[in-house]
Amino acid sequence: MTSPLSALIVVDVQRAFDEWEAAGKRRNNPDAVARIADLLKTFRASRAPIFHIRHEGTKPNSSFLPSRPGYTVKDEAQEQPGEPVIVKRVNSAFIGTDLETRLRAAGIGTLVICGATTNHCVETTTRMAGNLGFDAQLVRDATWTFERIGPDGDAHSAEEIHAMTLSNLDGEFARIVTTADVVASFAAE
Repeated sequence: MTSPLSALIVVDVQRAFDEWEAAGKRRNNPDAVARIADLLKTFRASRAPIFHIRHEGTKPNSSFLPSRPGYTVKDEAQEQPGEPVIVKRVNSAFIGTDLETRLRAAGIGTLVICGATTNHCVETTTRMAGNLGFDAQLVRDATWTFERIGPDGDAHSAEEIHAMTLSNLDGEFARIVTTADVVASFAAE
């Protein structure tokens, strides 16, 4: 499943999402950050590349402005020395950044993607990774999203949105995997 040319892409694991929850937004997958920590531990133990993606808000009221506490990365996903942090201002980690250039220069072909939120920045980054020819693997239990109201006023649970996003991506843009799958693949190498 993974190879020495695999990299972990950790998308937007920032404290702004804690603020959203505190304000009453309901999310799915409460163990996602713990699974992200497991992936980080596995990649670090194997000295495999890790790229941290951080969202920088551009609107005056954004929770992701660098001057606000929400911009800070959650403790469990803090980068370590030598692990690059790529700052993006849109949903895709490939737009307006040098992520693709870095990955190609390092000969990386497989991207193991985790983070937040499933149907926004994770999905957009995963779709582009697949379209750019990378072997994208989205880790289903290491990502989460929030409930939403649709354009017709219909309420959609976080679980429903998460499941539909995985369904949309599976086979077309990425392989959907679990943290246990990724960890086991490293143990098998």
